[in-house]
Amino acid sequence: MAANDYYAQQPLPNPTAPQQSGYNTGYAPSTYSAAPPSYHSQQNLAAGDRPPANKHSSPFETVFDDHVYPASTHQTPSSSQHQLSQQDTGYHSLARVPSEEMAYNHPTDDIPLQNQNSSHKDAEIQDHVYDAPQRKKSRKVRFGELGMLGATDTKRIPFVVYIFTLAQVAVFIAELVKNGMATGSPIMIKPSFNPMIGPSPYILINMGARYVPCMHNTKGVQDHVGTIAWPCPNTTSLDAGTESCTLSQLCGFGGVPEPFYNNTNSVLAMQQSPEPNQWFRFIVPMFLHAGIIHIGFNMLLQLTIGREMEQAIGSIRFFLVYVSSGIFGFVLGGNFAATGIASTGASGSLFGVIALTLLDLLYSWKDRRSPVKDLMFIALDVIISFVLGLLPGLDNFSHIGGFLMGLALGICVLHSPNALRRRIGEDVPYAQVNNGYLTQGAPPSFIKNPIGFFKGRKPLWWAWWLVRAGALVLVTVVFILLLRNFYTFHQACDWCKYLSCINVNGWCDIGNLQITEAQNTSPKRDLFAQTLRDVVNAKSVQI
Repeated sequence: MAANDYYAQQPLPNPTAPQQSGYNTGYAPSTYSAAPPSYHSQQNLAAGDRPPANKHSSPFETVFDDHVYPASTHQTPSSSQHQLSQQDTGYHSLARVPSEEMAYNHPTDDIPLQNQNSSHKDAEIQDHVYDAPQRKKSRKVRFGELGMLGATDTKRIPFVVYIFTLAQVAVFIAELVKNGMATGSPIMIKPSFNPMIGPSPYILINMGARYVPCMHNTKGVQDHVGTIAWPCPNTTSLDAGTESCTLSQLCGFGGVPEPFYNNTNSVLAMQQSPEPNQWFRFIVPMFLHAGIIHIGFNMLLQLTIGREMEQAIGSIRFFLVYVSSGIFGFVLGGNFAATGIASTGASGSLFGVIALTLLDLLYSWKDRRSPVKDLMFIALDVIISFVLGLLPGLDNFSHIGGFLMGLALGICVLHSPNALRRRIGEDVPYAQVNNGYLTQGAPPSFIKNPIGFFKGRKPLWWAWWLVRAGALVLVTVVFILLLRNFYTFHQACDWCKYLSCINVNGWCDIGNLQITEAQNTSPKRDLFAQTLRDVVNAKSVQI
């Protein structure tokens, strides 16, 4: 409390003024008239400050009394003391209240020796209590963090990641149970050991892995001369003659039309109708995995990068990218991968998420602490994954397809690049706009007002949306063409196989349908590819 607050609790009577009964609650009498209030006092009152109590001049008032000298005063103590002798510097207002009831001090006034030499600009800022808060400069984003303006919302629950993870783990447990019931062991140990520590490929095919002979007419199957003995889901022997099933039994899910076989006209054989058409094998494999190592790496990536990405862009956008990347990867592999490979896993979907992470890095390049180093880490991760996809039995086309789809859809669903958003005036965080902050000037919602959403947009905004529309149209056209080629044209690519294999020791031939004369040799079944025997002509069909 200032000195005059303590001693001025009872006003000193003025002998020249008429005596008042009680407190003075009306206008000030003429004998108490003084100079008009200072500009600083008027400004505080206009800004909504609570006026201090009325006080009379007192011999106890000092040059450090904050109520006598406003904070914006630039005078020295000597000049201020001279001013005190010339005029009454007490606060005068139209509606006075008793000092006992209005003993109000500003928090800054409680310090008697506060600095009185603050600049006029600082005083103006302090007086305006309704000044809009200044937007802080965004901090630099470190590696592993998302840099999209206003995109990260850690309060969101990543429903898609959690639901897909639970479903994939449950399906993998079902794989182990089914393999144990069929072969006597939850993991494949006969006729060879599964290095992924999981079920046999025949169980995976029977449970919905992408397997081309179960999906359409396949060259080497429909036009094969002689009956093919397909392996059974419970196969544990290298001898195809002892345990053989039909293609319908291997594929499961109600079966598929059996190939005609023995058709000498290969053109007519490939036009068999009805043909196998288990189209859902483009979707179901996202929930299947080849072993504990396979699902372990995928779930680790999904619960880290995938979870953060879903929290950043929302569950709907993440669902679209995740599912579309997985399906596109299996479609691309169905066209160009080896026809006998049983492809499973969520790797294509996760490569789509990695593509989103790369786009986020490029979109927030200037906001990163070390963007080049971050780019090197992501590029190294992608290169290692693609190199591992060149090993035998792995479908690298699913990785490539998922990554390309992630890039295309990422351009469509992610926020605009940070630099572009600043130029077109969209640097207000989306999450804050949705929560009610900084709504002034924000565009209306597209769902609530589709026409108003596009009004007043800048040319750069329209140009970027044309890029987004072009990416969506391009990936849609490519997807349709791949489906047409898979089901109708069956056009192969001779060099495309080298995107998924290294031409060493015949690795690029593993998984392809090859009919060879082997009447006196025992066929072998690879981990991811099956060797079938032509029972009639004693020929082996290696897949």
